[in-house]
Amino acid sequence: MGAVLKAIEYVYPDQKISNQDLANLFPDYDFSKFEEKVGIKNRYWVQESETAFDLAKRACEKLFKKKDKNDIDYIIYCTQSPEYFLPTTACILQNHLGLKKNIGALDFNLGCSGYTYGLSLAKGLINSGQVKNVLLVTAETYSKYLHPNDRSNRAIFGDAATASLISFSEEDFFGEFLFGTDGSGFDKLIVKNGGSRYPYDVTAPEINYGSENIYTDNHLYMNGPEVFNFTNEVVPNFTNEVLSKNSKTNQDIDQFIFHQANAFMLNFMRKRLKIDADKFFIDLDNGGNTVSSTIPIALKKYSQTINTTENIILVGFGVGLSWSGGLIKISSKL
Repeated sequence: MGAVLKAIEYVYPDQKISNQDLANLFPDYDFSKFEEKVGIKNRYWVQESETAFDLAKRACEKLFKKKDKNDIDYIIYCTQSPEYFLPTTACILQNHLGLKKNIGALDFNLGCSGYTYGLSLAKGLINSGQVKNVLLVTAETYSKYLHPNDRSNRAIFGDAATASLISFSEEDFFGEFLFGTDGSGFDKLIVKNGGSRYPYDVTAPEINYGSENIYTDNHLYMNGPEVFNFTNEVVPNFTNEVLSKNSKTNQDIDQFIFHQANAFMLNFMRKRLKIDADKFFIDLDNGGNTVSSTIPIALKKYSQTINTTENIILVGFGVGLSWSGGLIKISSKL
């Protein structure tokens, strides 16, 4: 007995931002080189009046066109773009979706490792006999945290939401998961102002970083070189640990699906791990880096290509600094 991932749905906002759109804003930068190296052609951003919660509702409603919402026993909502400091956004989602009231609902604040954390939490709830069906939601609108003149981050990040159904199964489709945390790197990817430590500051000065990118402490800051170094130092060895924990080798895995940060970084790690390109999923061109939603979007897309049961290694890594990964089996289109 165990858990199985039964379905995934995802949505983007309606507003598409192409590389040409960004080139019109930043005419001194060659976005063709960016596209070739990073692999992103388009990203989608919410309108000013839209929130991550709006995207989450759309993703869930899309899921419930195929699955019965009355079966849901628990909502796990991963976001760093909550509706309010309090109450819990998952509670609001329960009401808006018209779900039954005798269910659990919680938010957790993680970024690029959020989906693999969420799968592990769902697995634990099901394997412990507490619930039968878990709705795992990821939703982010990082576009709201980007400075208008921060060319680098505006090129990388997109908004999206996903909804996944994890259910009880007589056969266990979930393997073992591992986790990692290094809070000393908390400031490598951060929105400094707006919480309890540093309130939002309308007088916050503009700061230049990198190639004339601009942000303030009210906006998202990412130290790209440090994040790349962290990923290079931690993720390949961690992936091997996940394989070992599950008594698998590269040859036993049908597909590796990592957090879709950027194509250059992913290919760098793929080569270090000696994984063939056809077993290492990269799909960033339409959507960009959607934080906790990249893995479920990629997994949904990959699942449409299979007809047999496959072993999939999932690895998320990023803001925190946080990383996690595990093995799942999928046997049909999600």
